Amino acid sequence: MKESKAMSSRSRSLLARPYPALGLGLLLLCTLWAAGGSGLLAAPATPPAAGAFSESTEVTVVQVPVQVVRDGGPVQGLTAADFEVFDGRKQQKVTGFEVLDLSARQGPAVASIPPALRRHFLLLFDLAFSEPKSLIKARQMVREMLPALHPSDLVAVATYSASRGPRIAVGFTSDRRQVLQAIDTLGLPELVDRNPDPLSLIAAELQQQRPTGTAVQQEVLAAALENAKDFTRQEERATREQQAALVAALSRSFSDLARLLDSVHGRKQVIYLSEGFDTSVLLGTEDQKAQADMADLSVHGQGYMVDSDKRYGDTRGANVLEKMMEQFRRSDCIIQAVDIGGLRAQGDQGAVRPSGEGALFAMAHDTGGELYRNFNDLGAAMGQVLKKTSVTYVLSFQPDEVKHDGSYHKLRVELKNGPATRGAQLFFRPGYYAPKPYRQQTGTERQLAAAETVIGGGDSGALGMAVLAAPFRMAGDVAYVPVVIEADGASLLAGTTGEVLPAEIYAYAISSSGTIQDFFTQSLRFDLAKVAPGLRQGGIKFYGHLDLPPGDYNVRVLVRNGGTGAYGLRSQALVVPAFADTAAVLLPPFFPEPPGRWLMVRESGRGDKQSAPYPFVVQEKAYVPSSRPVLAAGQEAAVALVGYHLPAGGLKAEARVLAADGRDLGEGDLRLGGRENPDAAGEDRLTGTFRPPAGLVPGEYQLVIVLTDAQGVAHNSATRFVVPAPAQGAHG
Repeated sequence: MKESKAMSSRSRSLLARPYPALGLGLLLLCTLWAAGGSGLLAAPATPPAAGAFSESTEVTVVQVPVQVVRDGGPVQGLTAADFEVFDGRKQQKVTGFEVLDLSARQGPAVASIPPALRRHFLLLFDLAFSEPKSLIKARQMVREMLPALHPSDLVAVATYSASRGPRIAVGFTSDRRQVLQAIDTLGLPELVDRNPDPLSLIAAELQQQRPTGTAVQQEVLAAALENAKDFTRQEERATREQQAALVAALSRSFSDLARLLDSVHGRKQVIYLSEGFDTSVLLGTEDQKAQADMADLSVHGQGYMVDSDKRYGDTRGANVLEKMMEQFRRSDCIIQAVDIGGLRAQGDQGAVRPSGEGALFAMAHDTGGELYRNFNDLGAAMGQVLKKTSVTYVLSFQPDEVKHDGSYHKLRVELKNGPATRGAQLFFRPGYYAPKPYRQQTGTERQLAAAETVIGGGDSGALGMAVLAAPFRMAGDVAYVPVVIEADGASLLAGTTGEVLPAEIYAYAISSSGTIQDFFTQSLRFDLAKVAPGLRQGGIKFYGHLDLPPGDYNVRVLVRNGGTGAYGLRSQALVVPAFADTAAVLLPPFFPEPPGRWLMVRESGRGDKQSAPYPFVVQEKAYVPSSRPVLAAGQEAAVALVGYHLPAGGLKAEARVLAADGRDLGEGDLRLGGRENPDAAGEDRLTGTFRPPAGLVPGEYQLVIVLTDAQGVAHNSATRFVVPAPAQGAHG
């Protein structure tokens, strides 16, 4: 199966589809073209139907990942009763308990593992304190190590340079393709600045005009070498004081990185790939003869001839280094230091530089990690780490009172005595930071939080929203997947101050293997003086699209208020069929809704495609489908059906209604009306009406539609709908 890139061209068009222009159509009647992220909207004319969205309440929950190790391996089979958790001096009641045993979690099920349970690996390449050839060897070593990781593991790639500090090339993701892309473009830091994905779940790609293949590798190699050589020349000229300043700058930058990583739930293994730095600039020389000579000078009254920094080091710099390691510990980060100088062959060493092993050892040892000396196979070196962390217990508790001030709280976890825990070692985070108000978070903290929410999947957040995604056939082997997003205006407006409402939309299609196949994002700004009444009555309806090859996906959509941080996440399973096959396909039923409820917004053009063809058309007339149909019990609603390669002739229609728990509640009244002739792509469009059973109580249901042809072959599709409370209106 041919796989399209995440940032694919948008030049494809639907097969033989003379869709009408939408300038006068229903969809764009109230459309904001959001290029540039701003625009003015008109308020909707009618209020929304109630009952379309529900509210949720957020509570503060502290999650504590714990590993229990005995004889170098994980201890399995423990329960919540085996642990005690203390917040400061106060013992807490364990209100949640989850176990991740990676030996038992394989296949598609790994996508449902919560982020707090997953292992996080940050590959941190030190471009400053490393020789060029060491970096190139390290890059290849990491590529060979990646297959050893579990499919559920999340991996991020970052670099450190003296001039730019830490830079995240790709955030924590299960998509190994993006990780490899970030590693392959190591040494081209300008890519980070123009990454089209604001959440950094997609690694920036090389521009099309750049060379490809071997030429790209040579360009990347040259850039990496030049970056490292610049620092090497700088280091050779630097005085001892300047070197200490460089080390202090690294310590401060790493402290900021560690504090940032605290916003990522779960334990973080920082794979620090470096040759380290000379610790004598901070701690004084470790050379015994030099120490003896300086001591002798002092004893004989010649202390003025002793370089105090050389003898005692830079106390201030050492304090900064210790604070850095304390910050890593507080953020539940363990540094696994790899001396990549040992990766070079003997003839590659070049100029002799002071050993950085002492610094690497200190950073690893003081955060609970290991130093791998002269290890040419990181995969083998990491084997023990992977083994020890293959079983994770996550203990959750709800603090009595938590001030949202970002303050630090110490944690302690203890094992109760028993045969299962005797002789075991316990590894857990030493504390946690209280939530920090959204307005006080940095842009990168907000980015990491949003990325983690998307990767986690599921449905969460206090913002009411719904998503509709369905595949339509395109020319070629890639489907056009419109994504219709509804965001409740009242919950989106909650807490907003000022004259402008900033809204953020992120949509990602993640395959069953964890690969991000395609995505789109949009930043919007609404003038509240013009649209606030309309938002309160209805909300925003956003129309975007994805280009996806055949396969199974989970479409995850995050909508966030950019001012308050309030968000909603919805996940929808999606199967994209191989339309080139002749097998019949029936898409989910679509319920057209009347105009006036929503502020309509369409995605801005991507790539060379400024407007995508609109697929929701019946008899040459466009309609807007509801992402979450609201159908009153016993009342008739119009329904549109789309299929491919459906048999000619009569079709028998049946509708089954299922409860939220899957119970069959009987038939609804489904009646087919018109049927258009299939087009060149084999697309059928049918119309009809559906009446839910009169006895349905308010709540959410699933509608299953079955079309049976003359040969008795059944074709199924399904969607969810809501029955509102009495007197709350019909279809909305």
